[in-house]
Amino acid sequence: MGFGEYLRAHLANLLLDSYQHASAVVQSIVLATVIGVLIGVLVYRGPIGSAVATALTSAILTIPSFALIGVLIPVLGLGVKPTITALVLYALLPIVRNTIVGLDNIDPAITSAAQGIGMNRSRVLSQIELRLAWPSILAGMRVSTQMLMGIAAIAAYAKGPGLGVHIFSGLSQIGSANAINNVAAGTLGIIVLALVLDAIYVLIGRLTISRGIRGNDS
Repeated sequence: MGFGEYLRAHLANLLLDSYQHASAVVQSIVLATVIGVLIGVLVYRGPIGSAVATALTSAILTIPSFALIGVLIPVLGLGVKPTITALVLYALLPIVRNTIVGLDNIDPAITSAAQGIGMNRSRVLSQIELRLAWPSILAGMRVSTQMLMGIAAIAAYAKGPGLGVHIFSGLSQIGSANAINNVAAGTLGIIVLALVLDAIYVLIGRLTISRGIRGNDS
């Protein structure tokens, strides 16, 4: 069976698994962004706190995906829970680091002026600092998303959702008629999803970042 014929025959399953793959990544990025931005806000004013937060989230990335998921399985079982947990942990570093960098690079004169007109600390943070740091935070989310697209395929090891099922199935049947087609379909689907999500990030940046800030960044 040719690759095109294989795609047509398995299109429904591939579309469902693509949706589940993208959903797992997007949910993980949302959770990681909430956690990562909160960590960044808490530590960015202190060099020690920033260094510790960056070091800890960096250490997570040194753990092989199979090992981390394998450790999570006895605790969380198989399926969605270990998948999302592992993806959130892997997504933290770029988001935490970019949140710290974005907040740290804000001109102190801007926040001083805001406080001078009566804005309290929480309003300065939510209405000024986080808005100015948003391009950096969004860039961290974009990097994490591209990274998770590949890592999410490993989740099939824990019976997780997504296109990794096709890759693992094909690899376990190497030598059979459709083994390569199976691997190629899963891999191609991940590449297409990564490109689509990256384009969405570009659109989000255009819609949420003012021209003035984009101009300053460039």
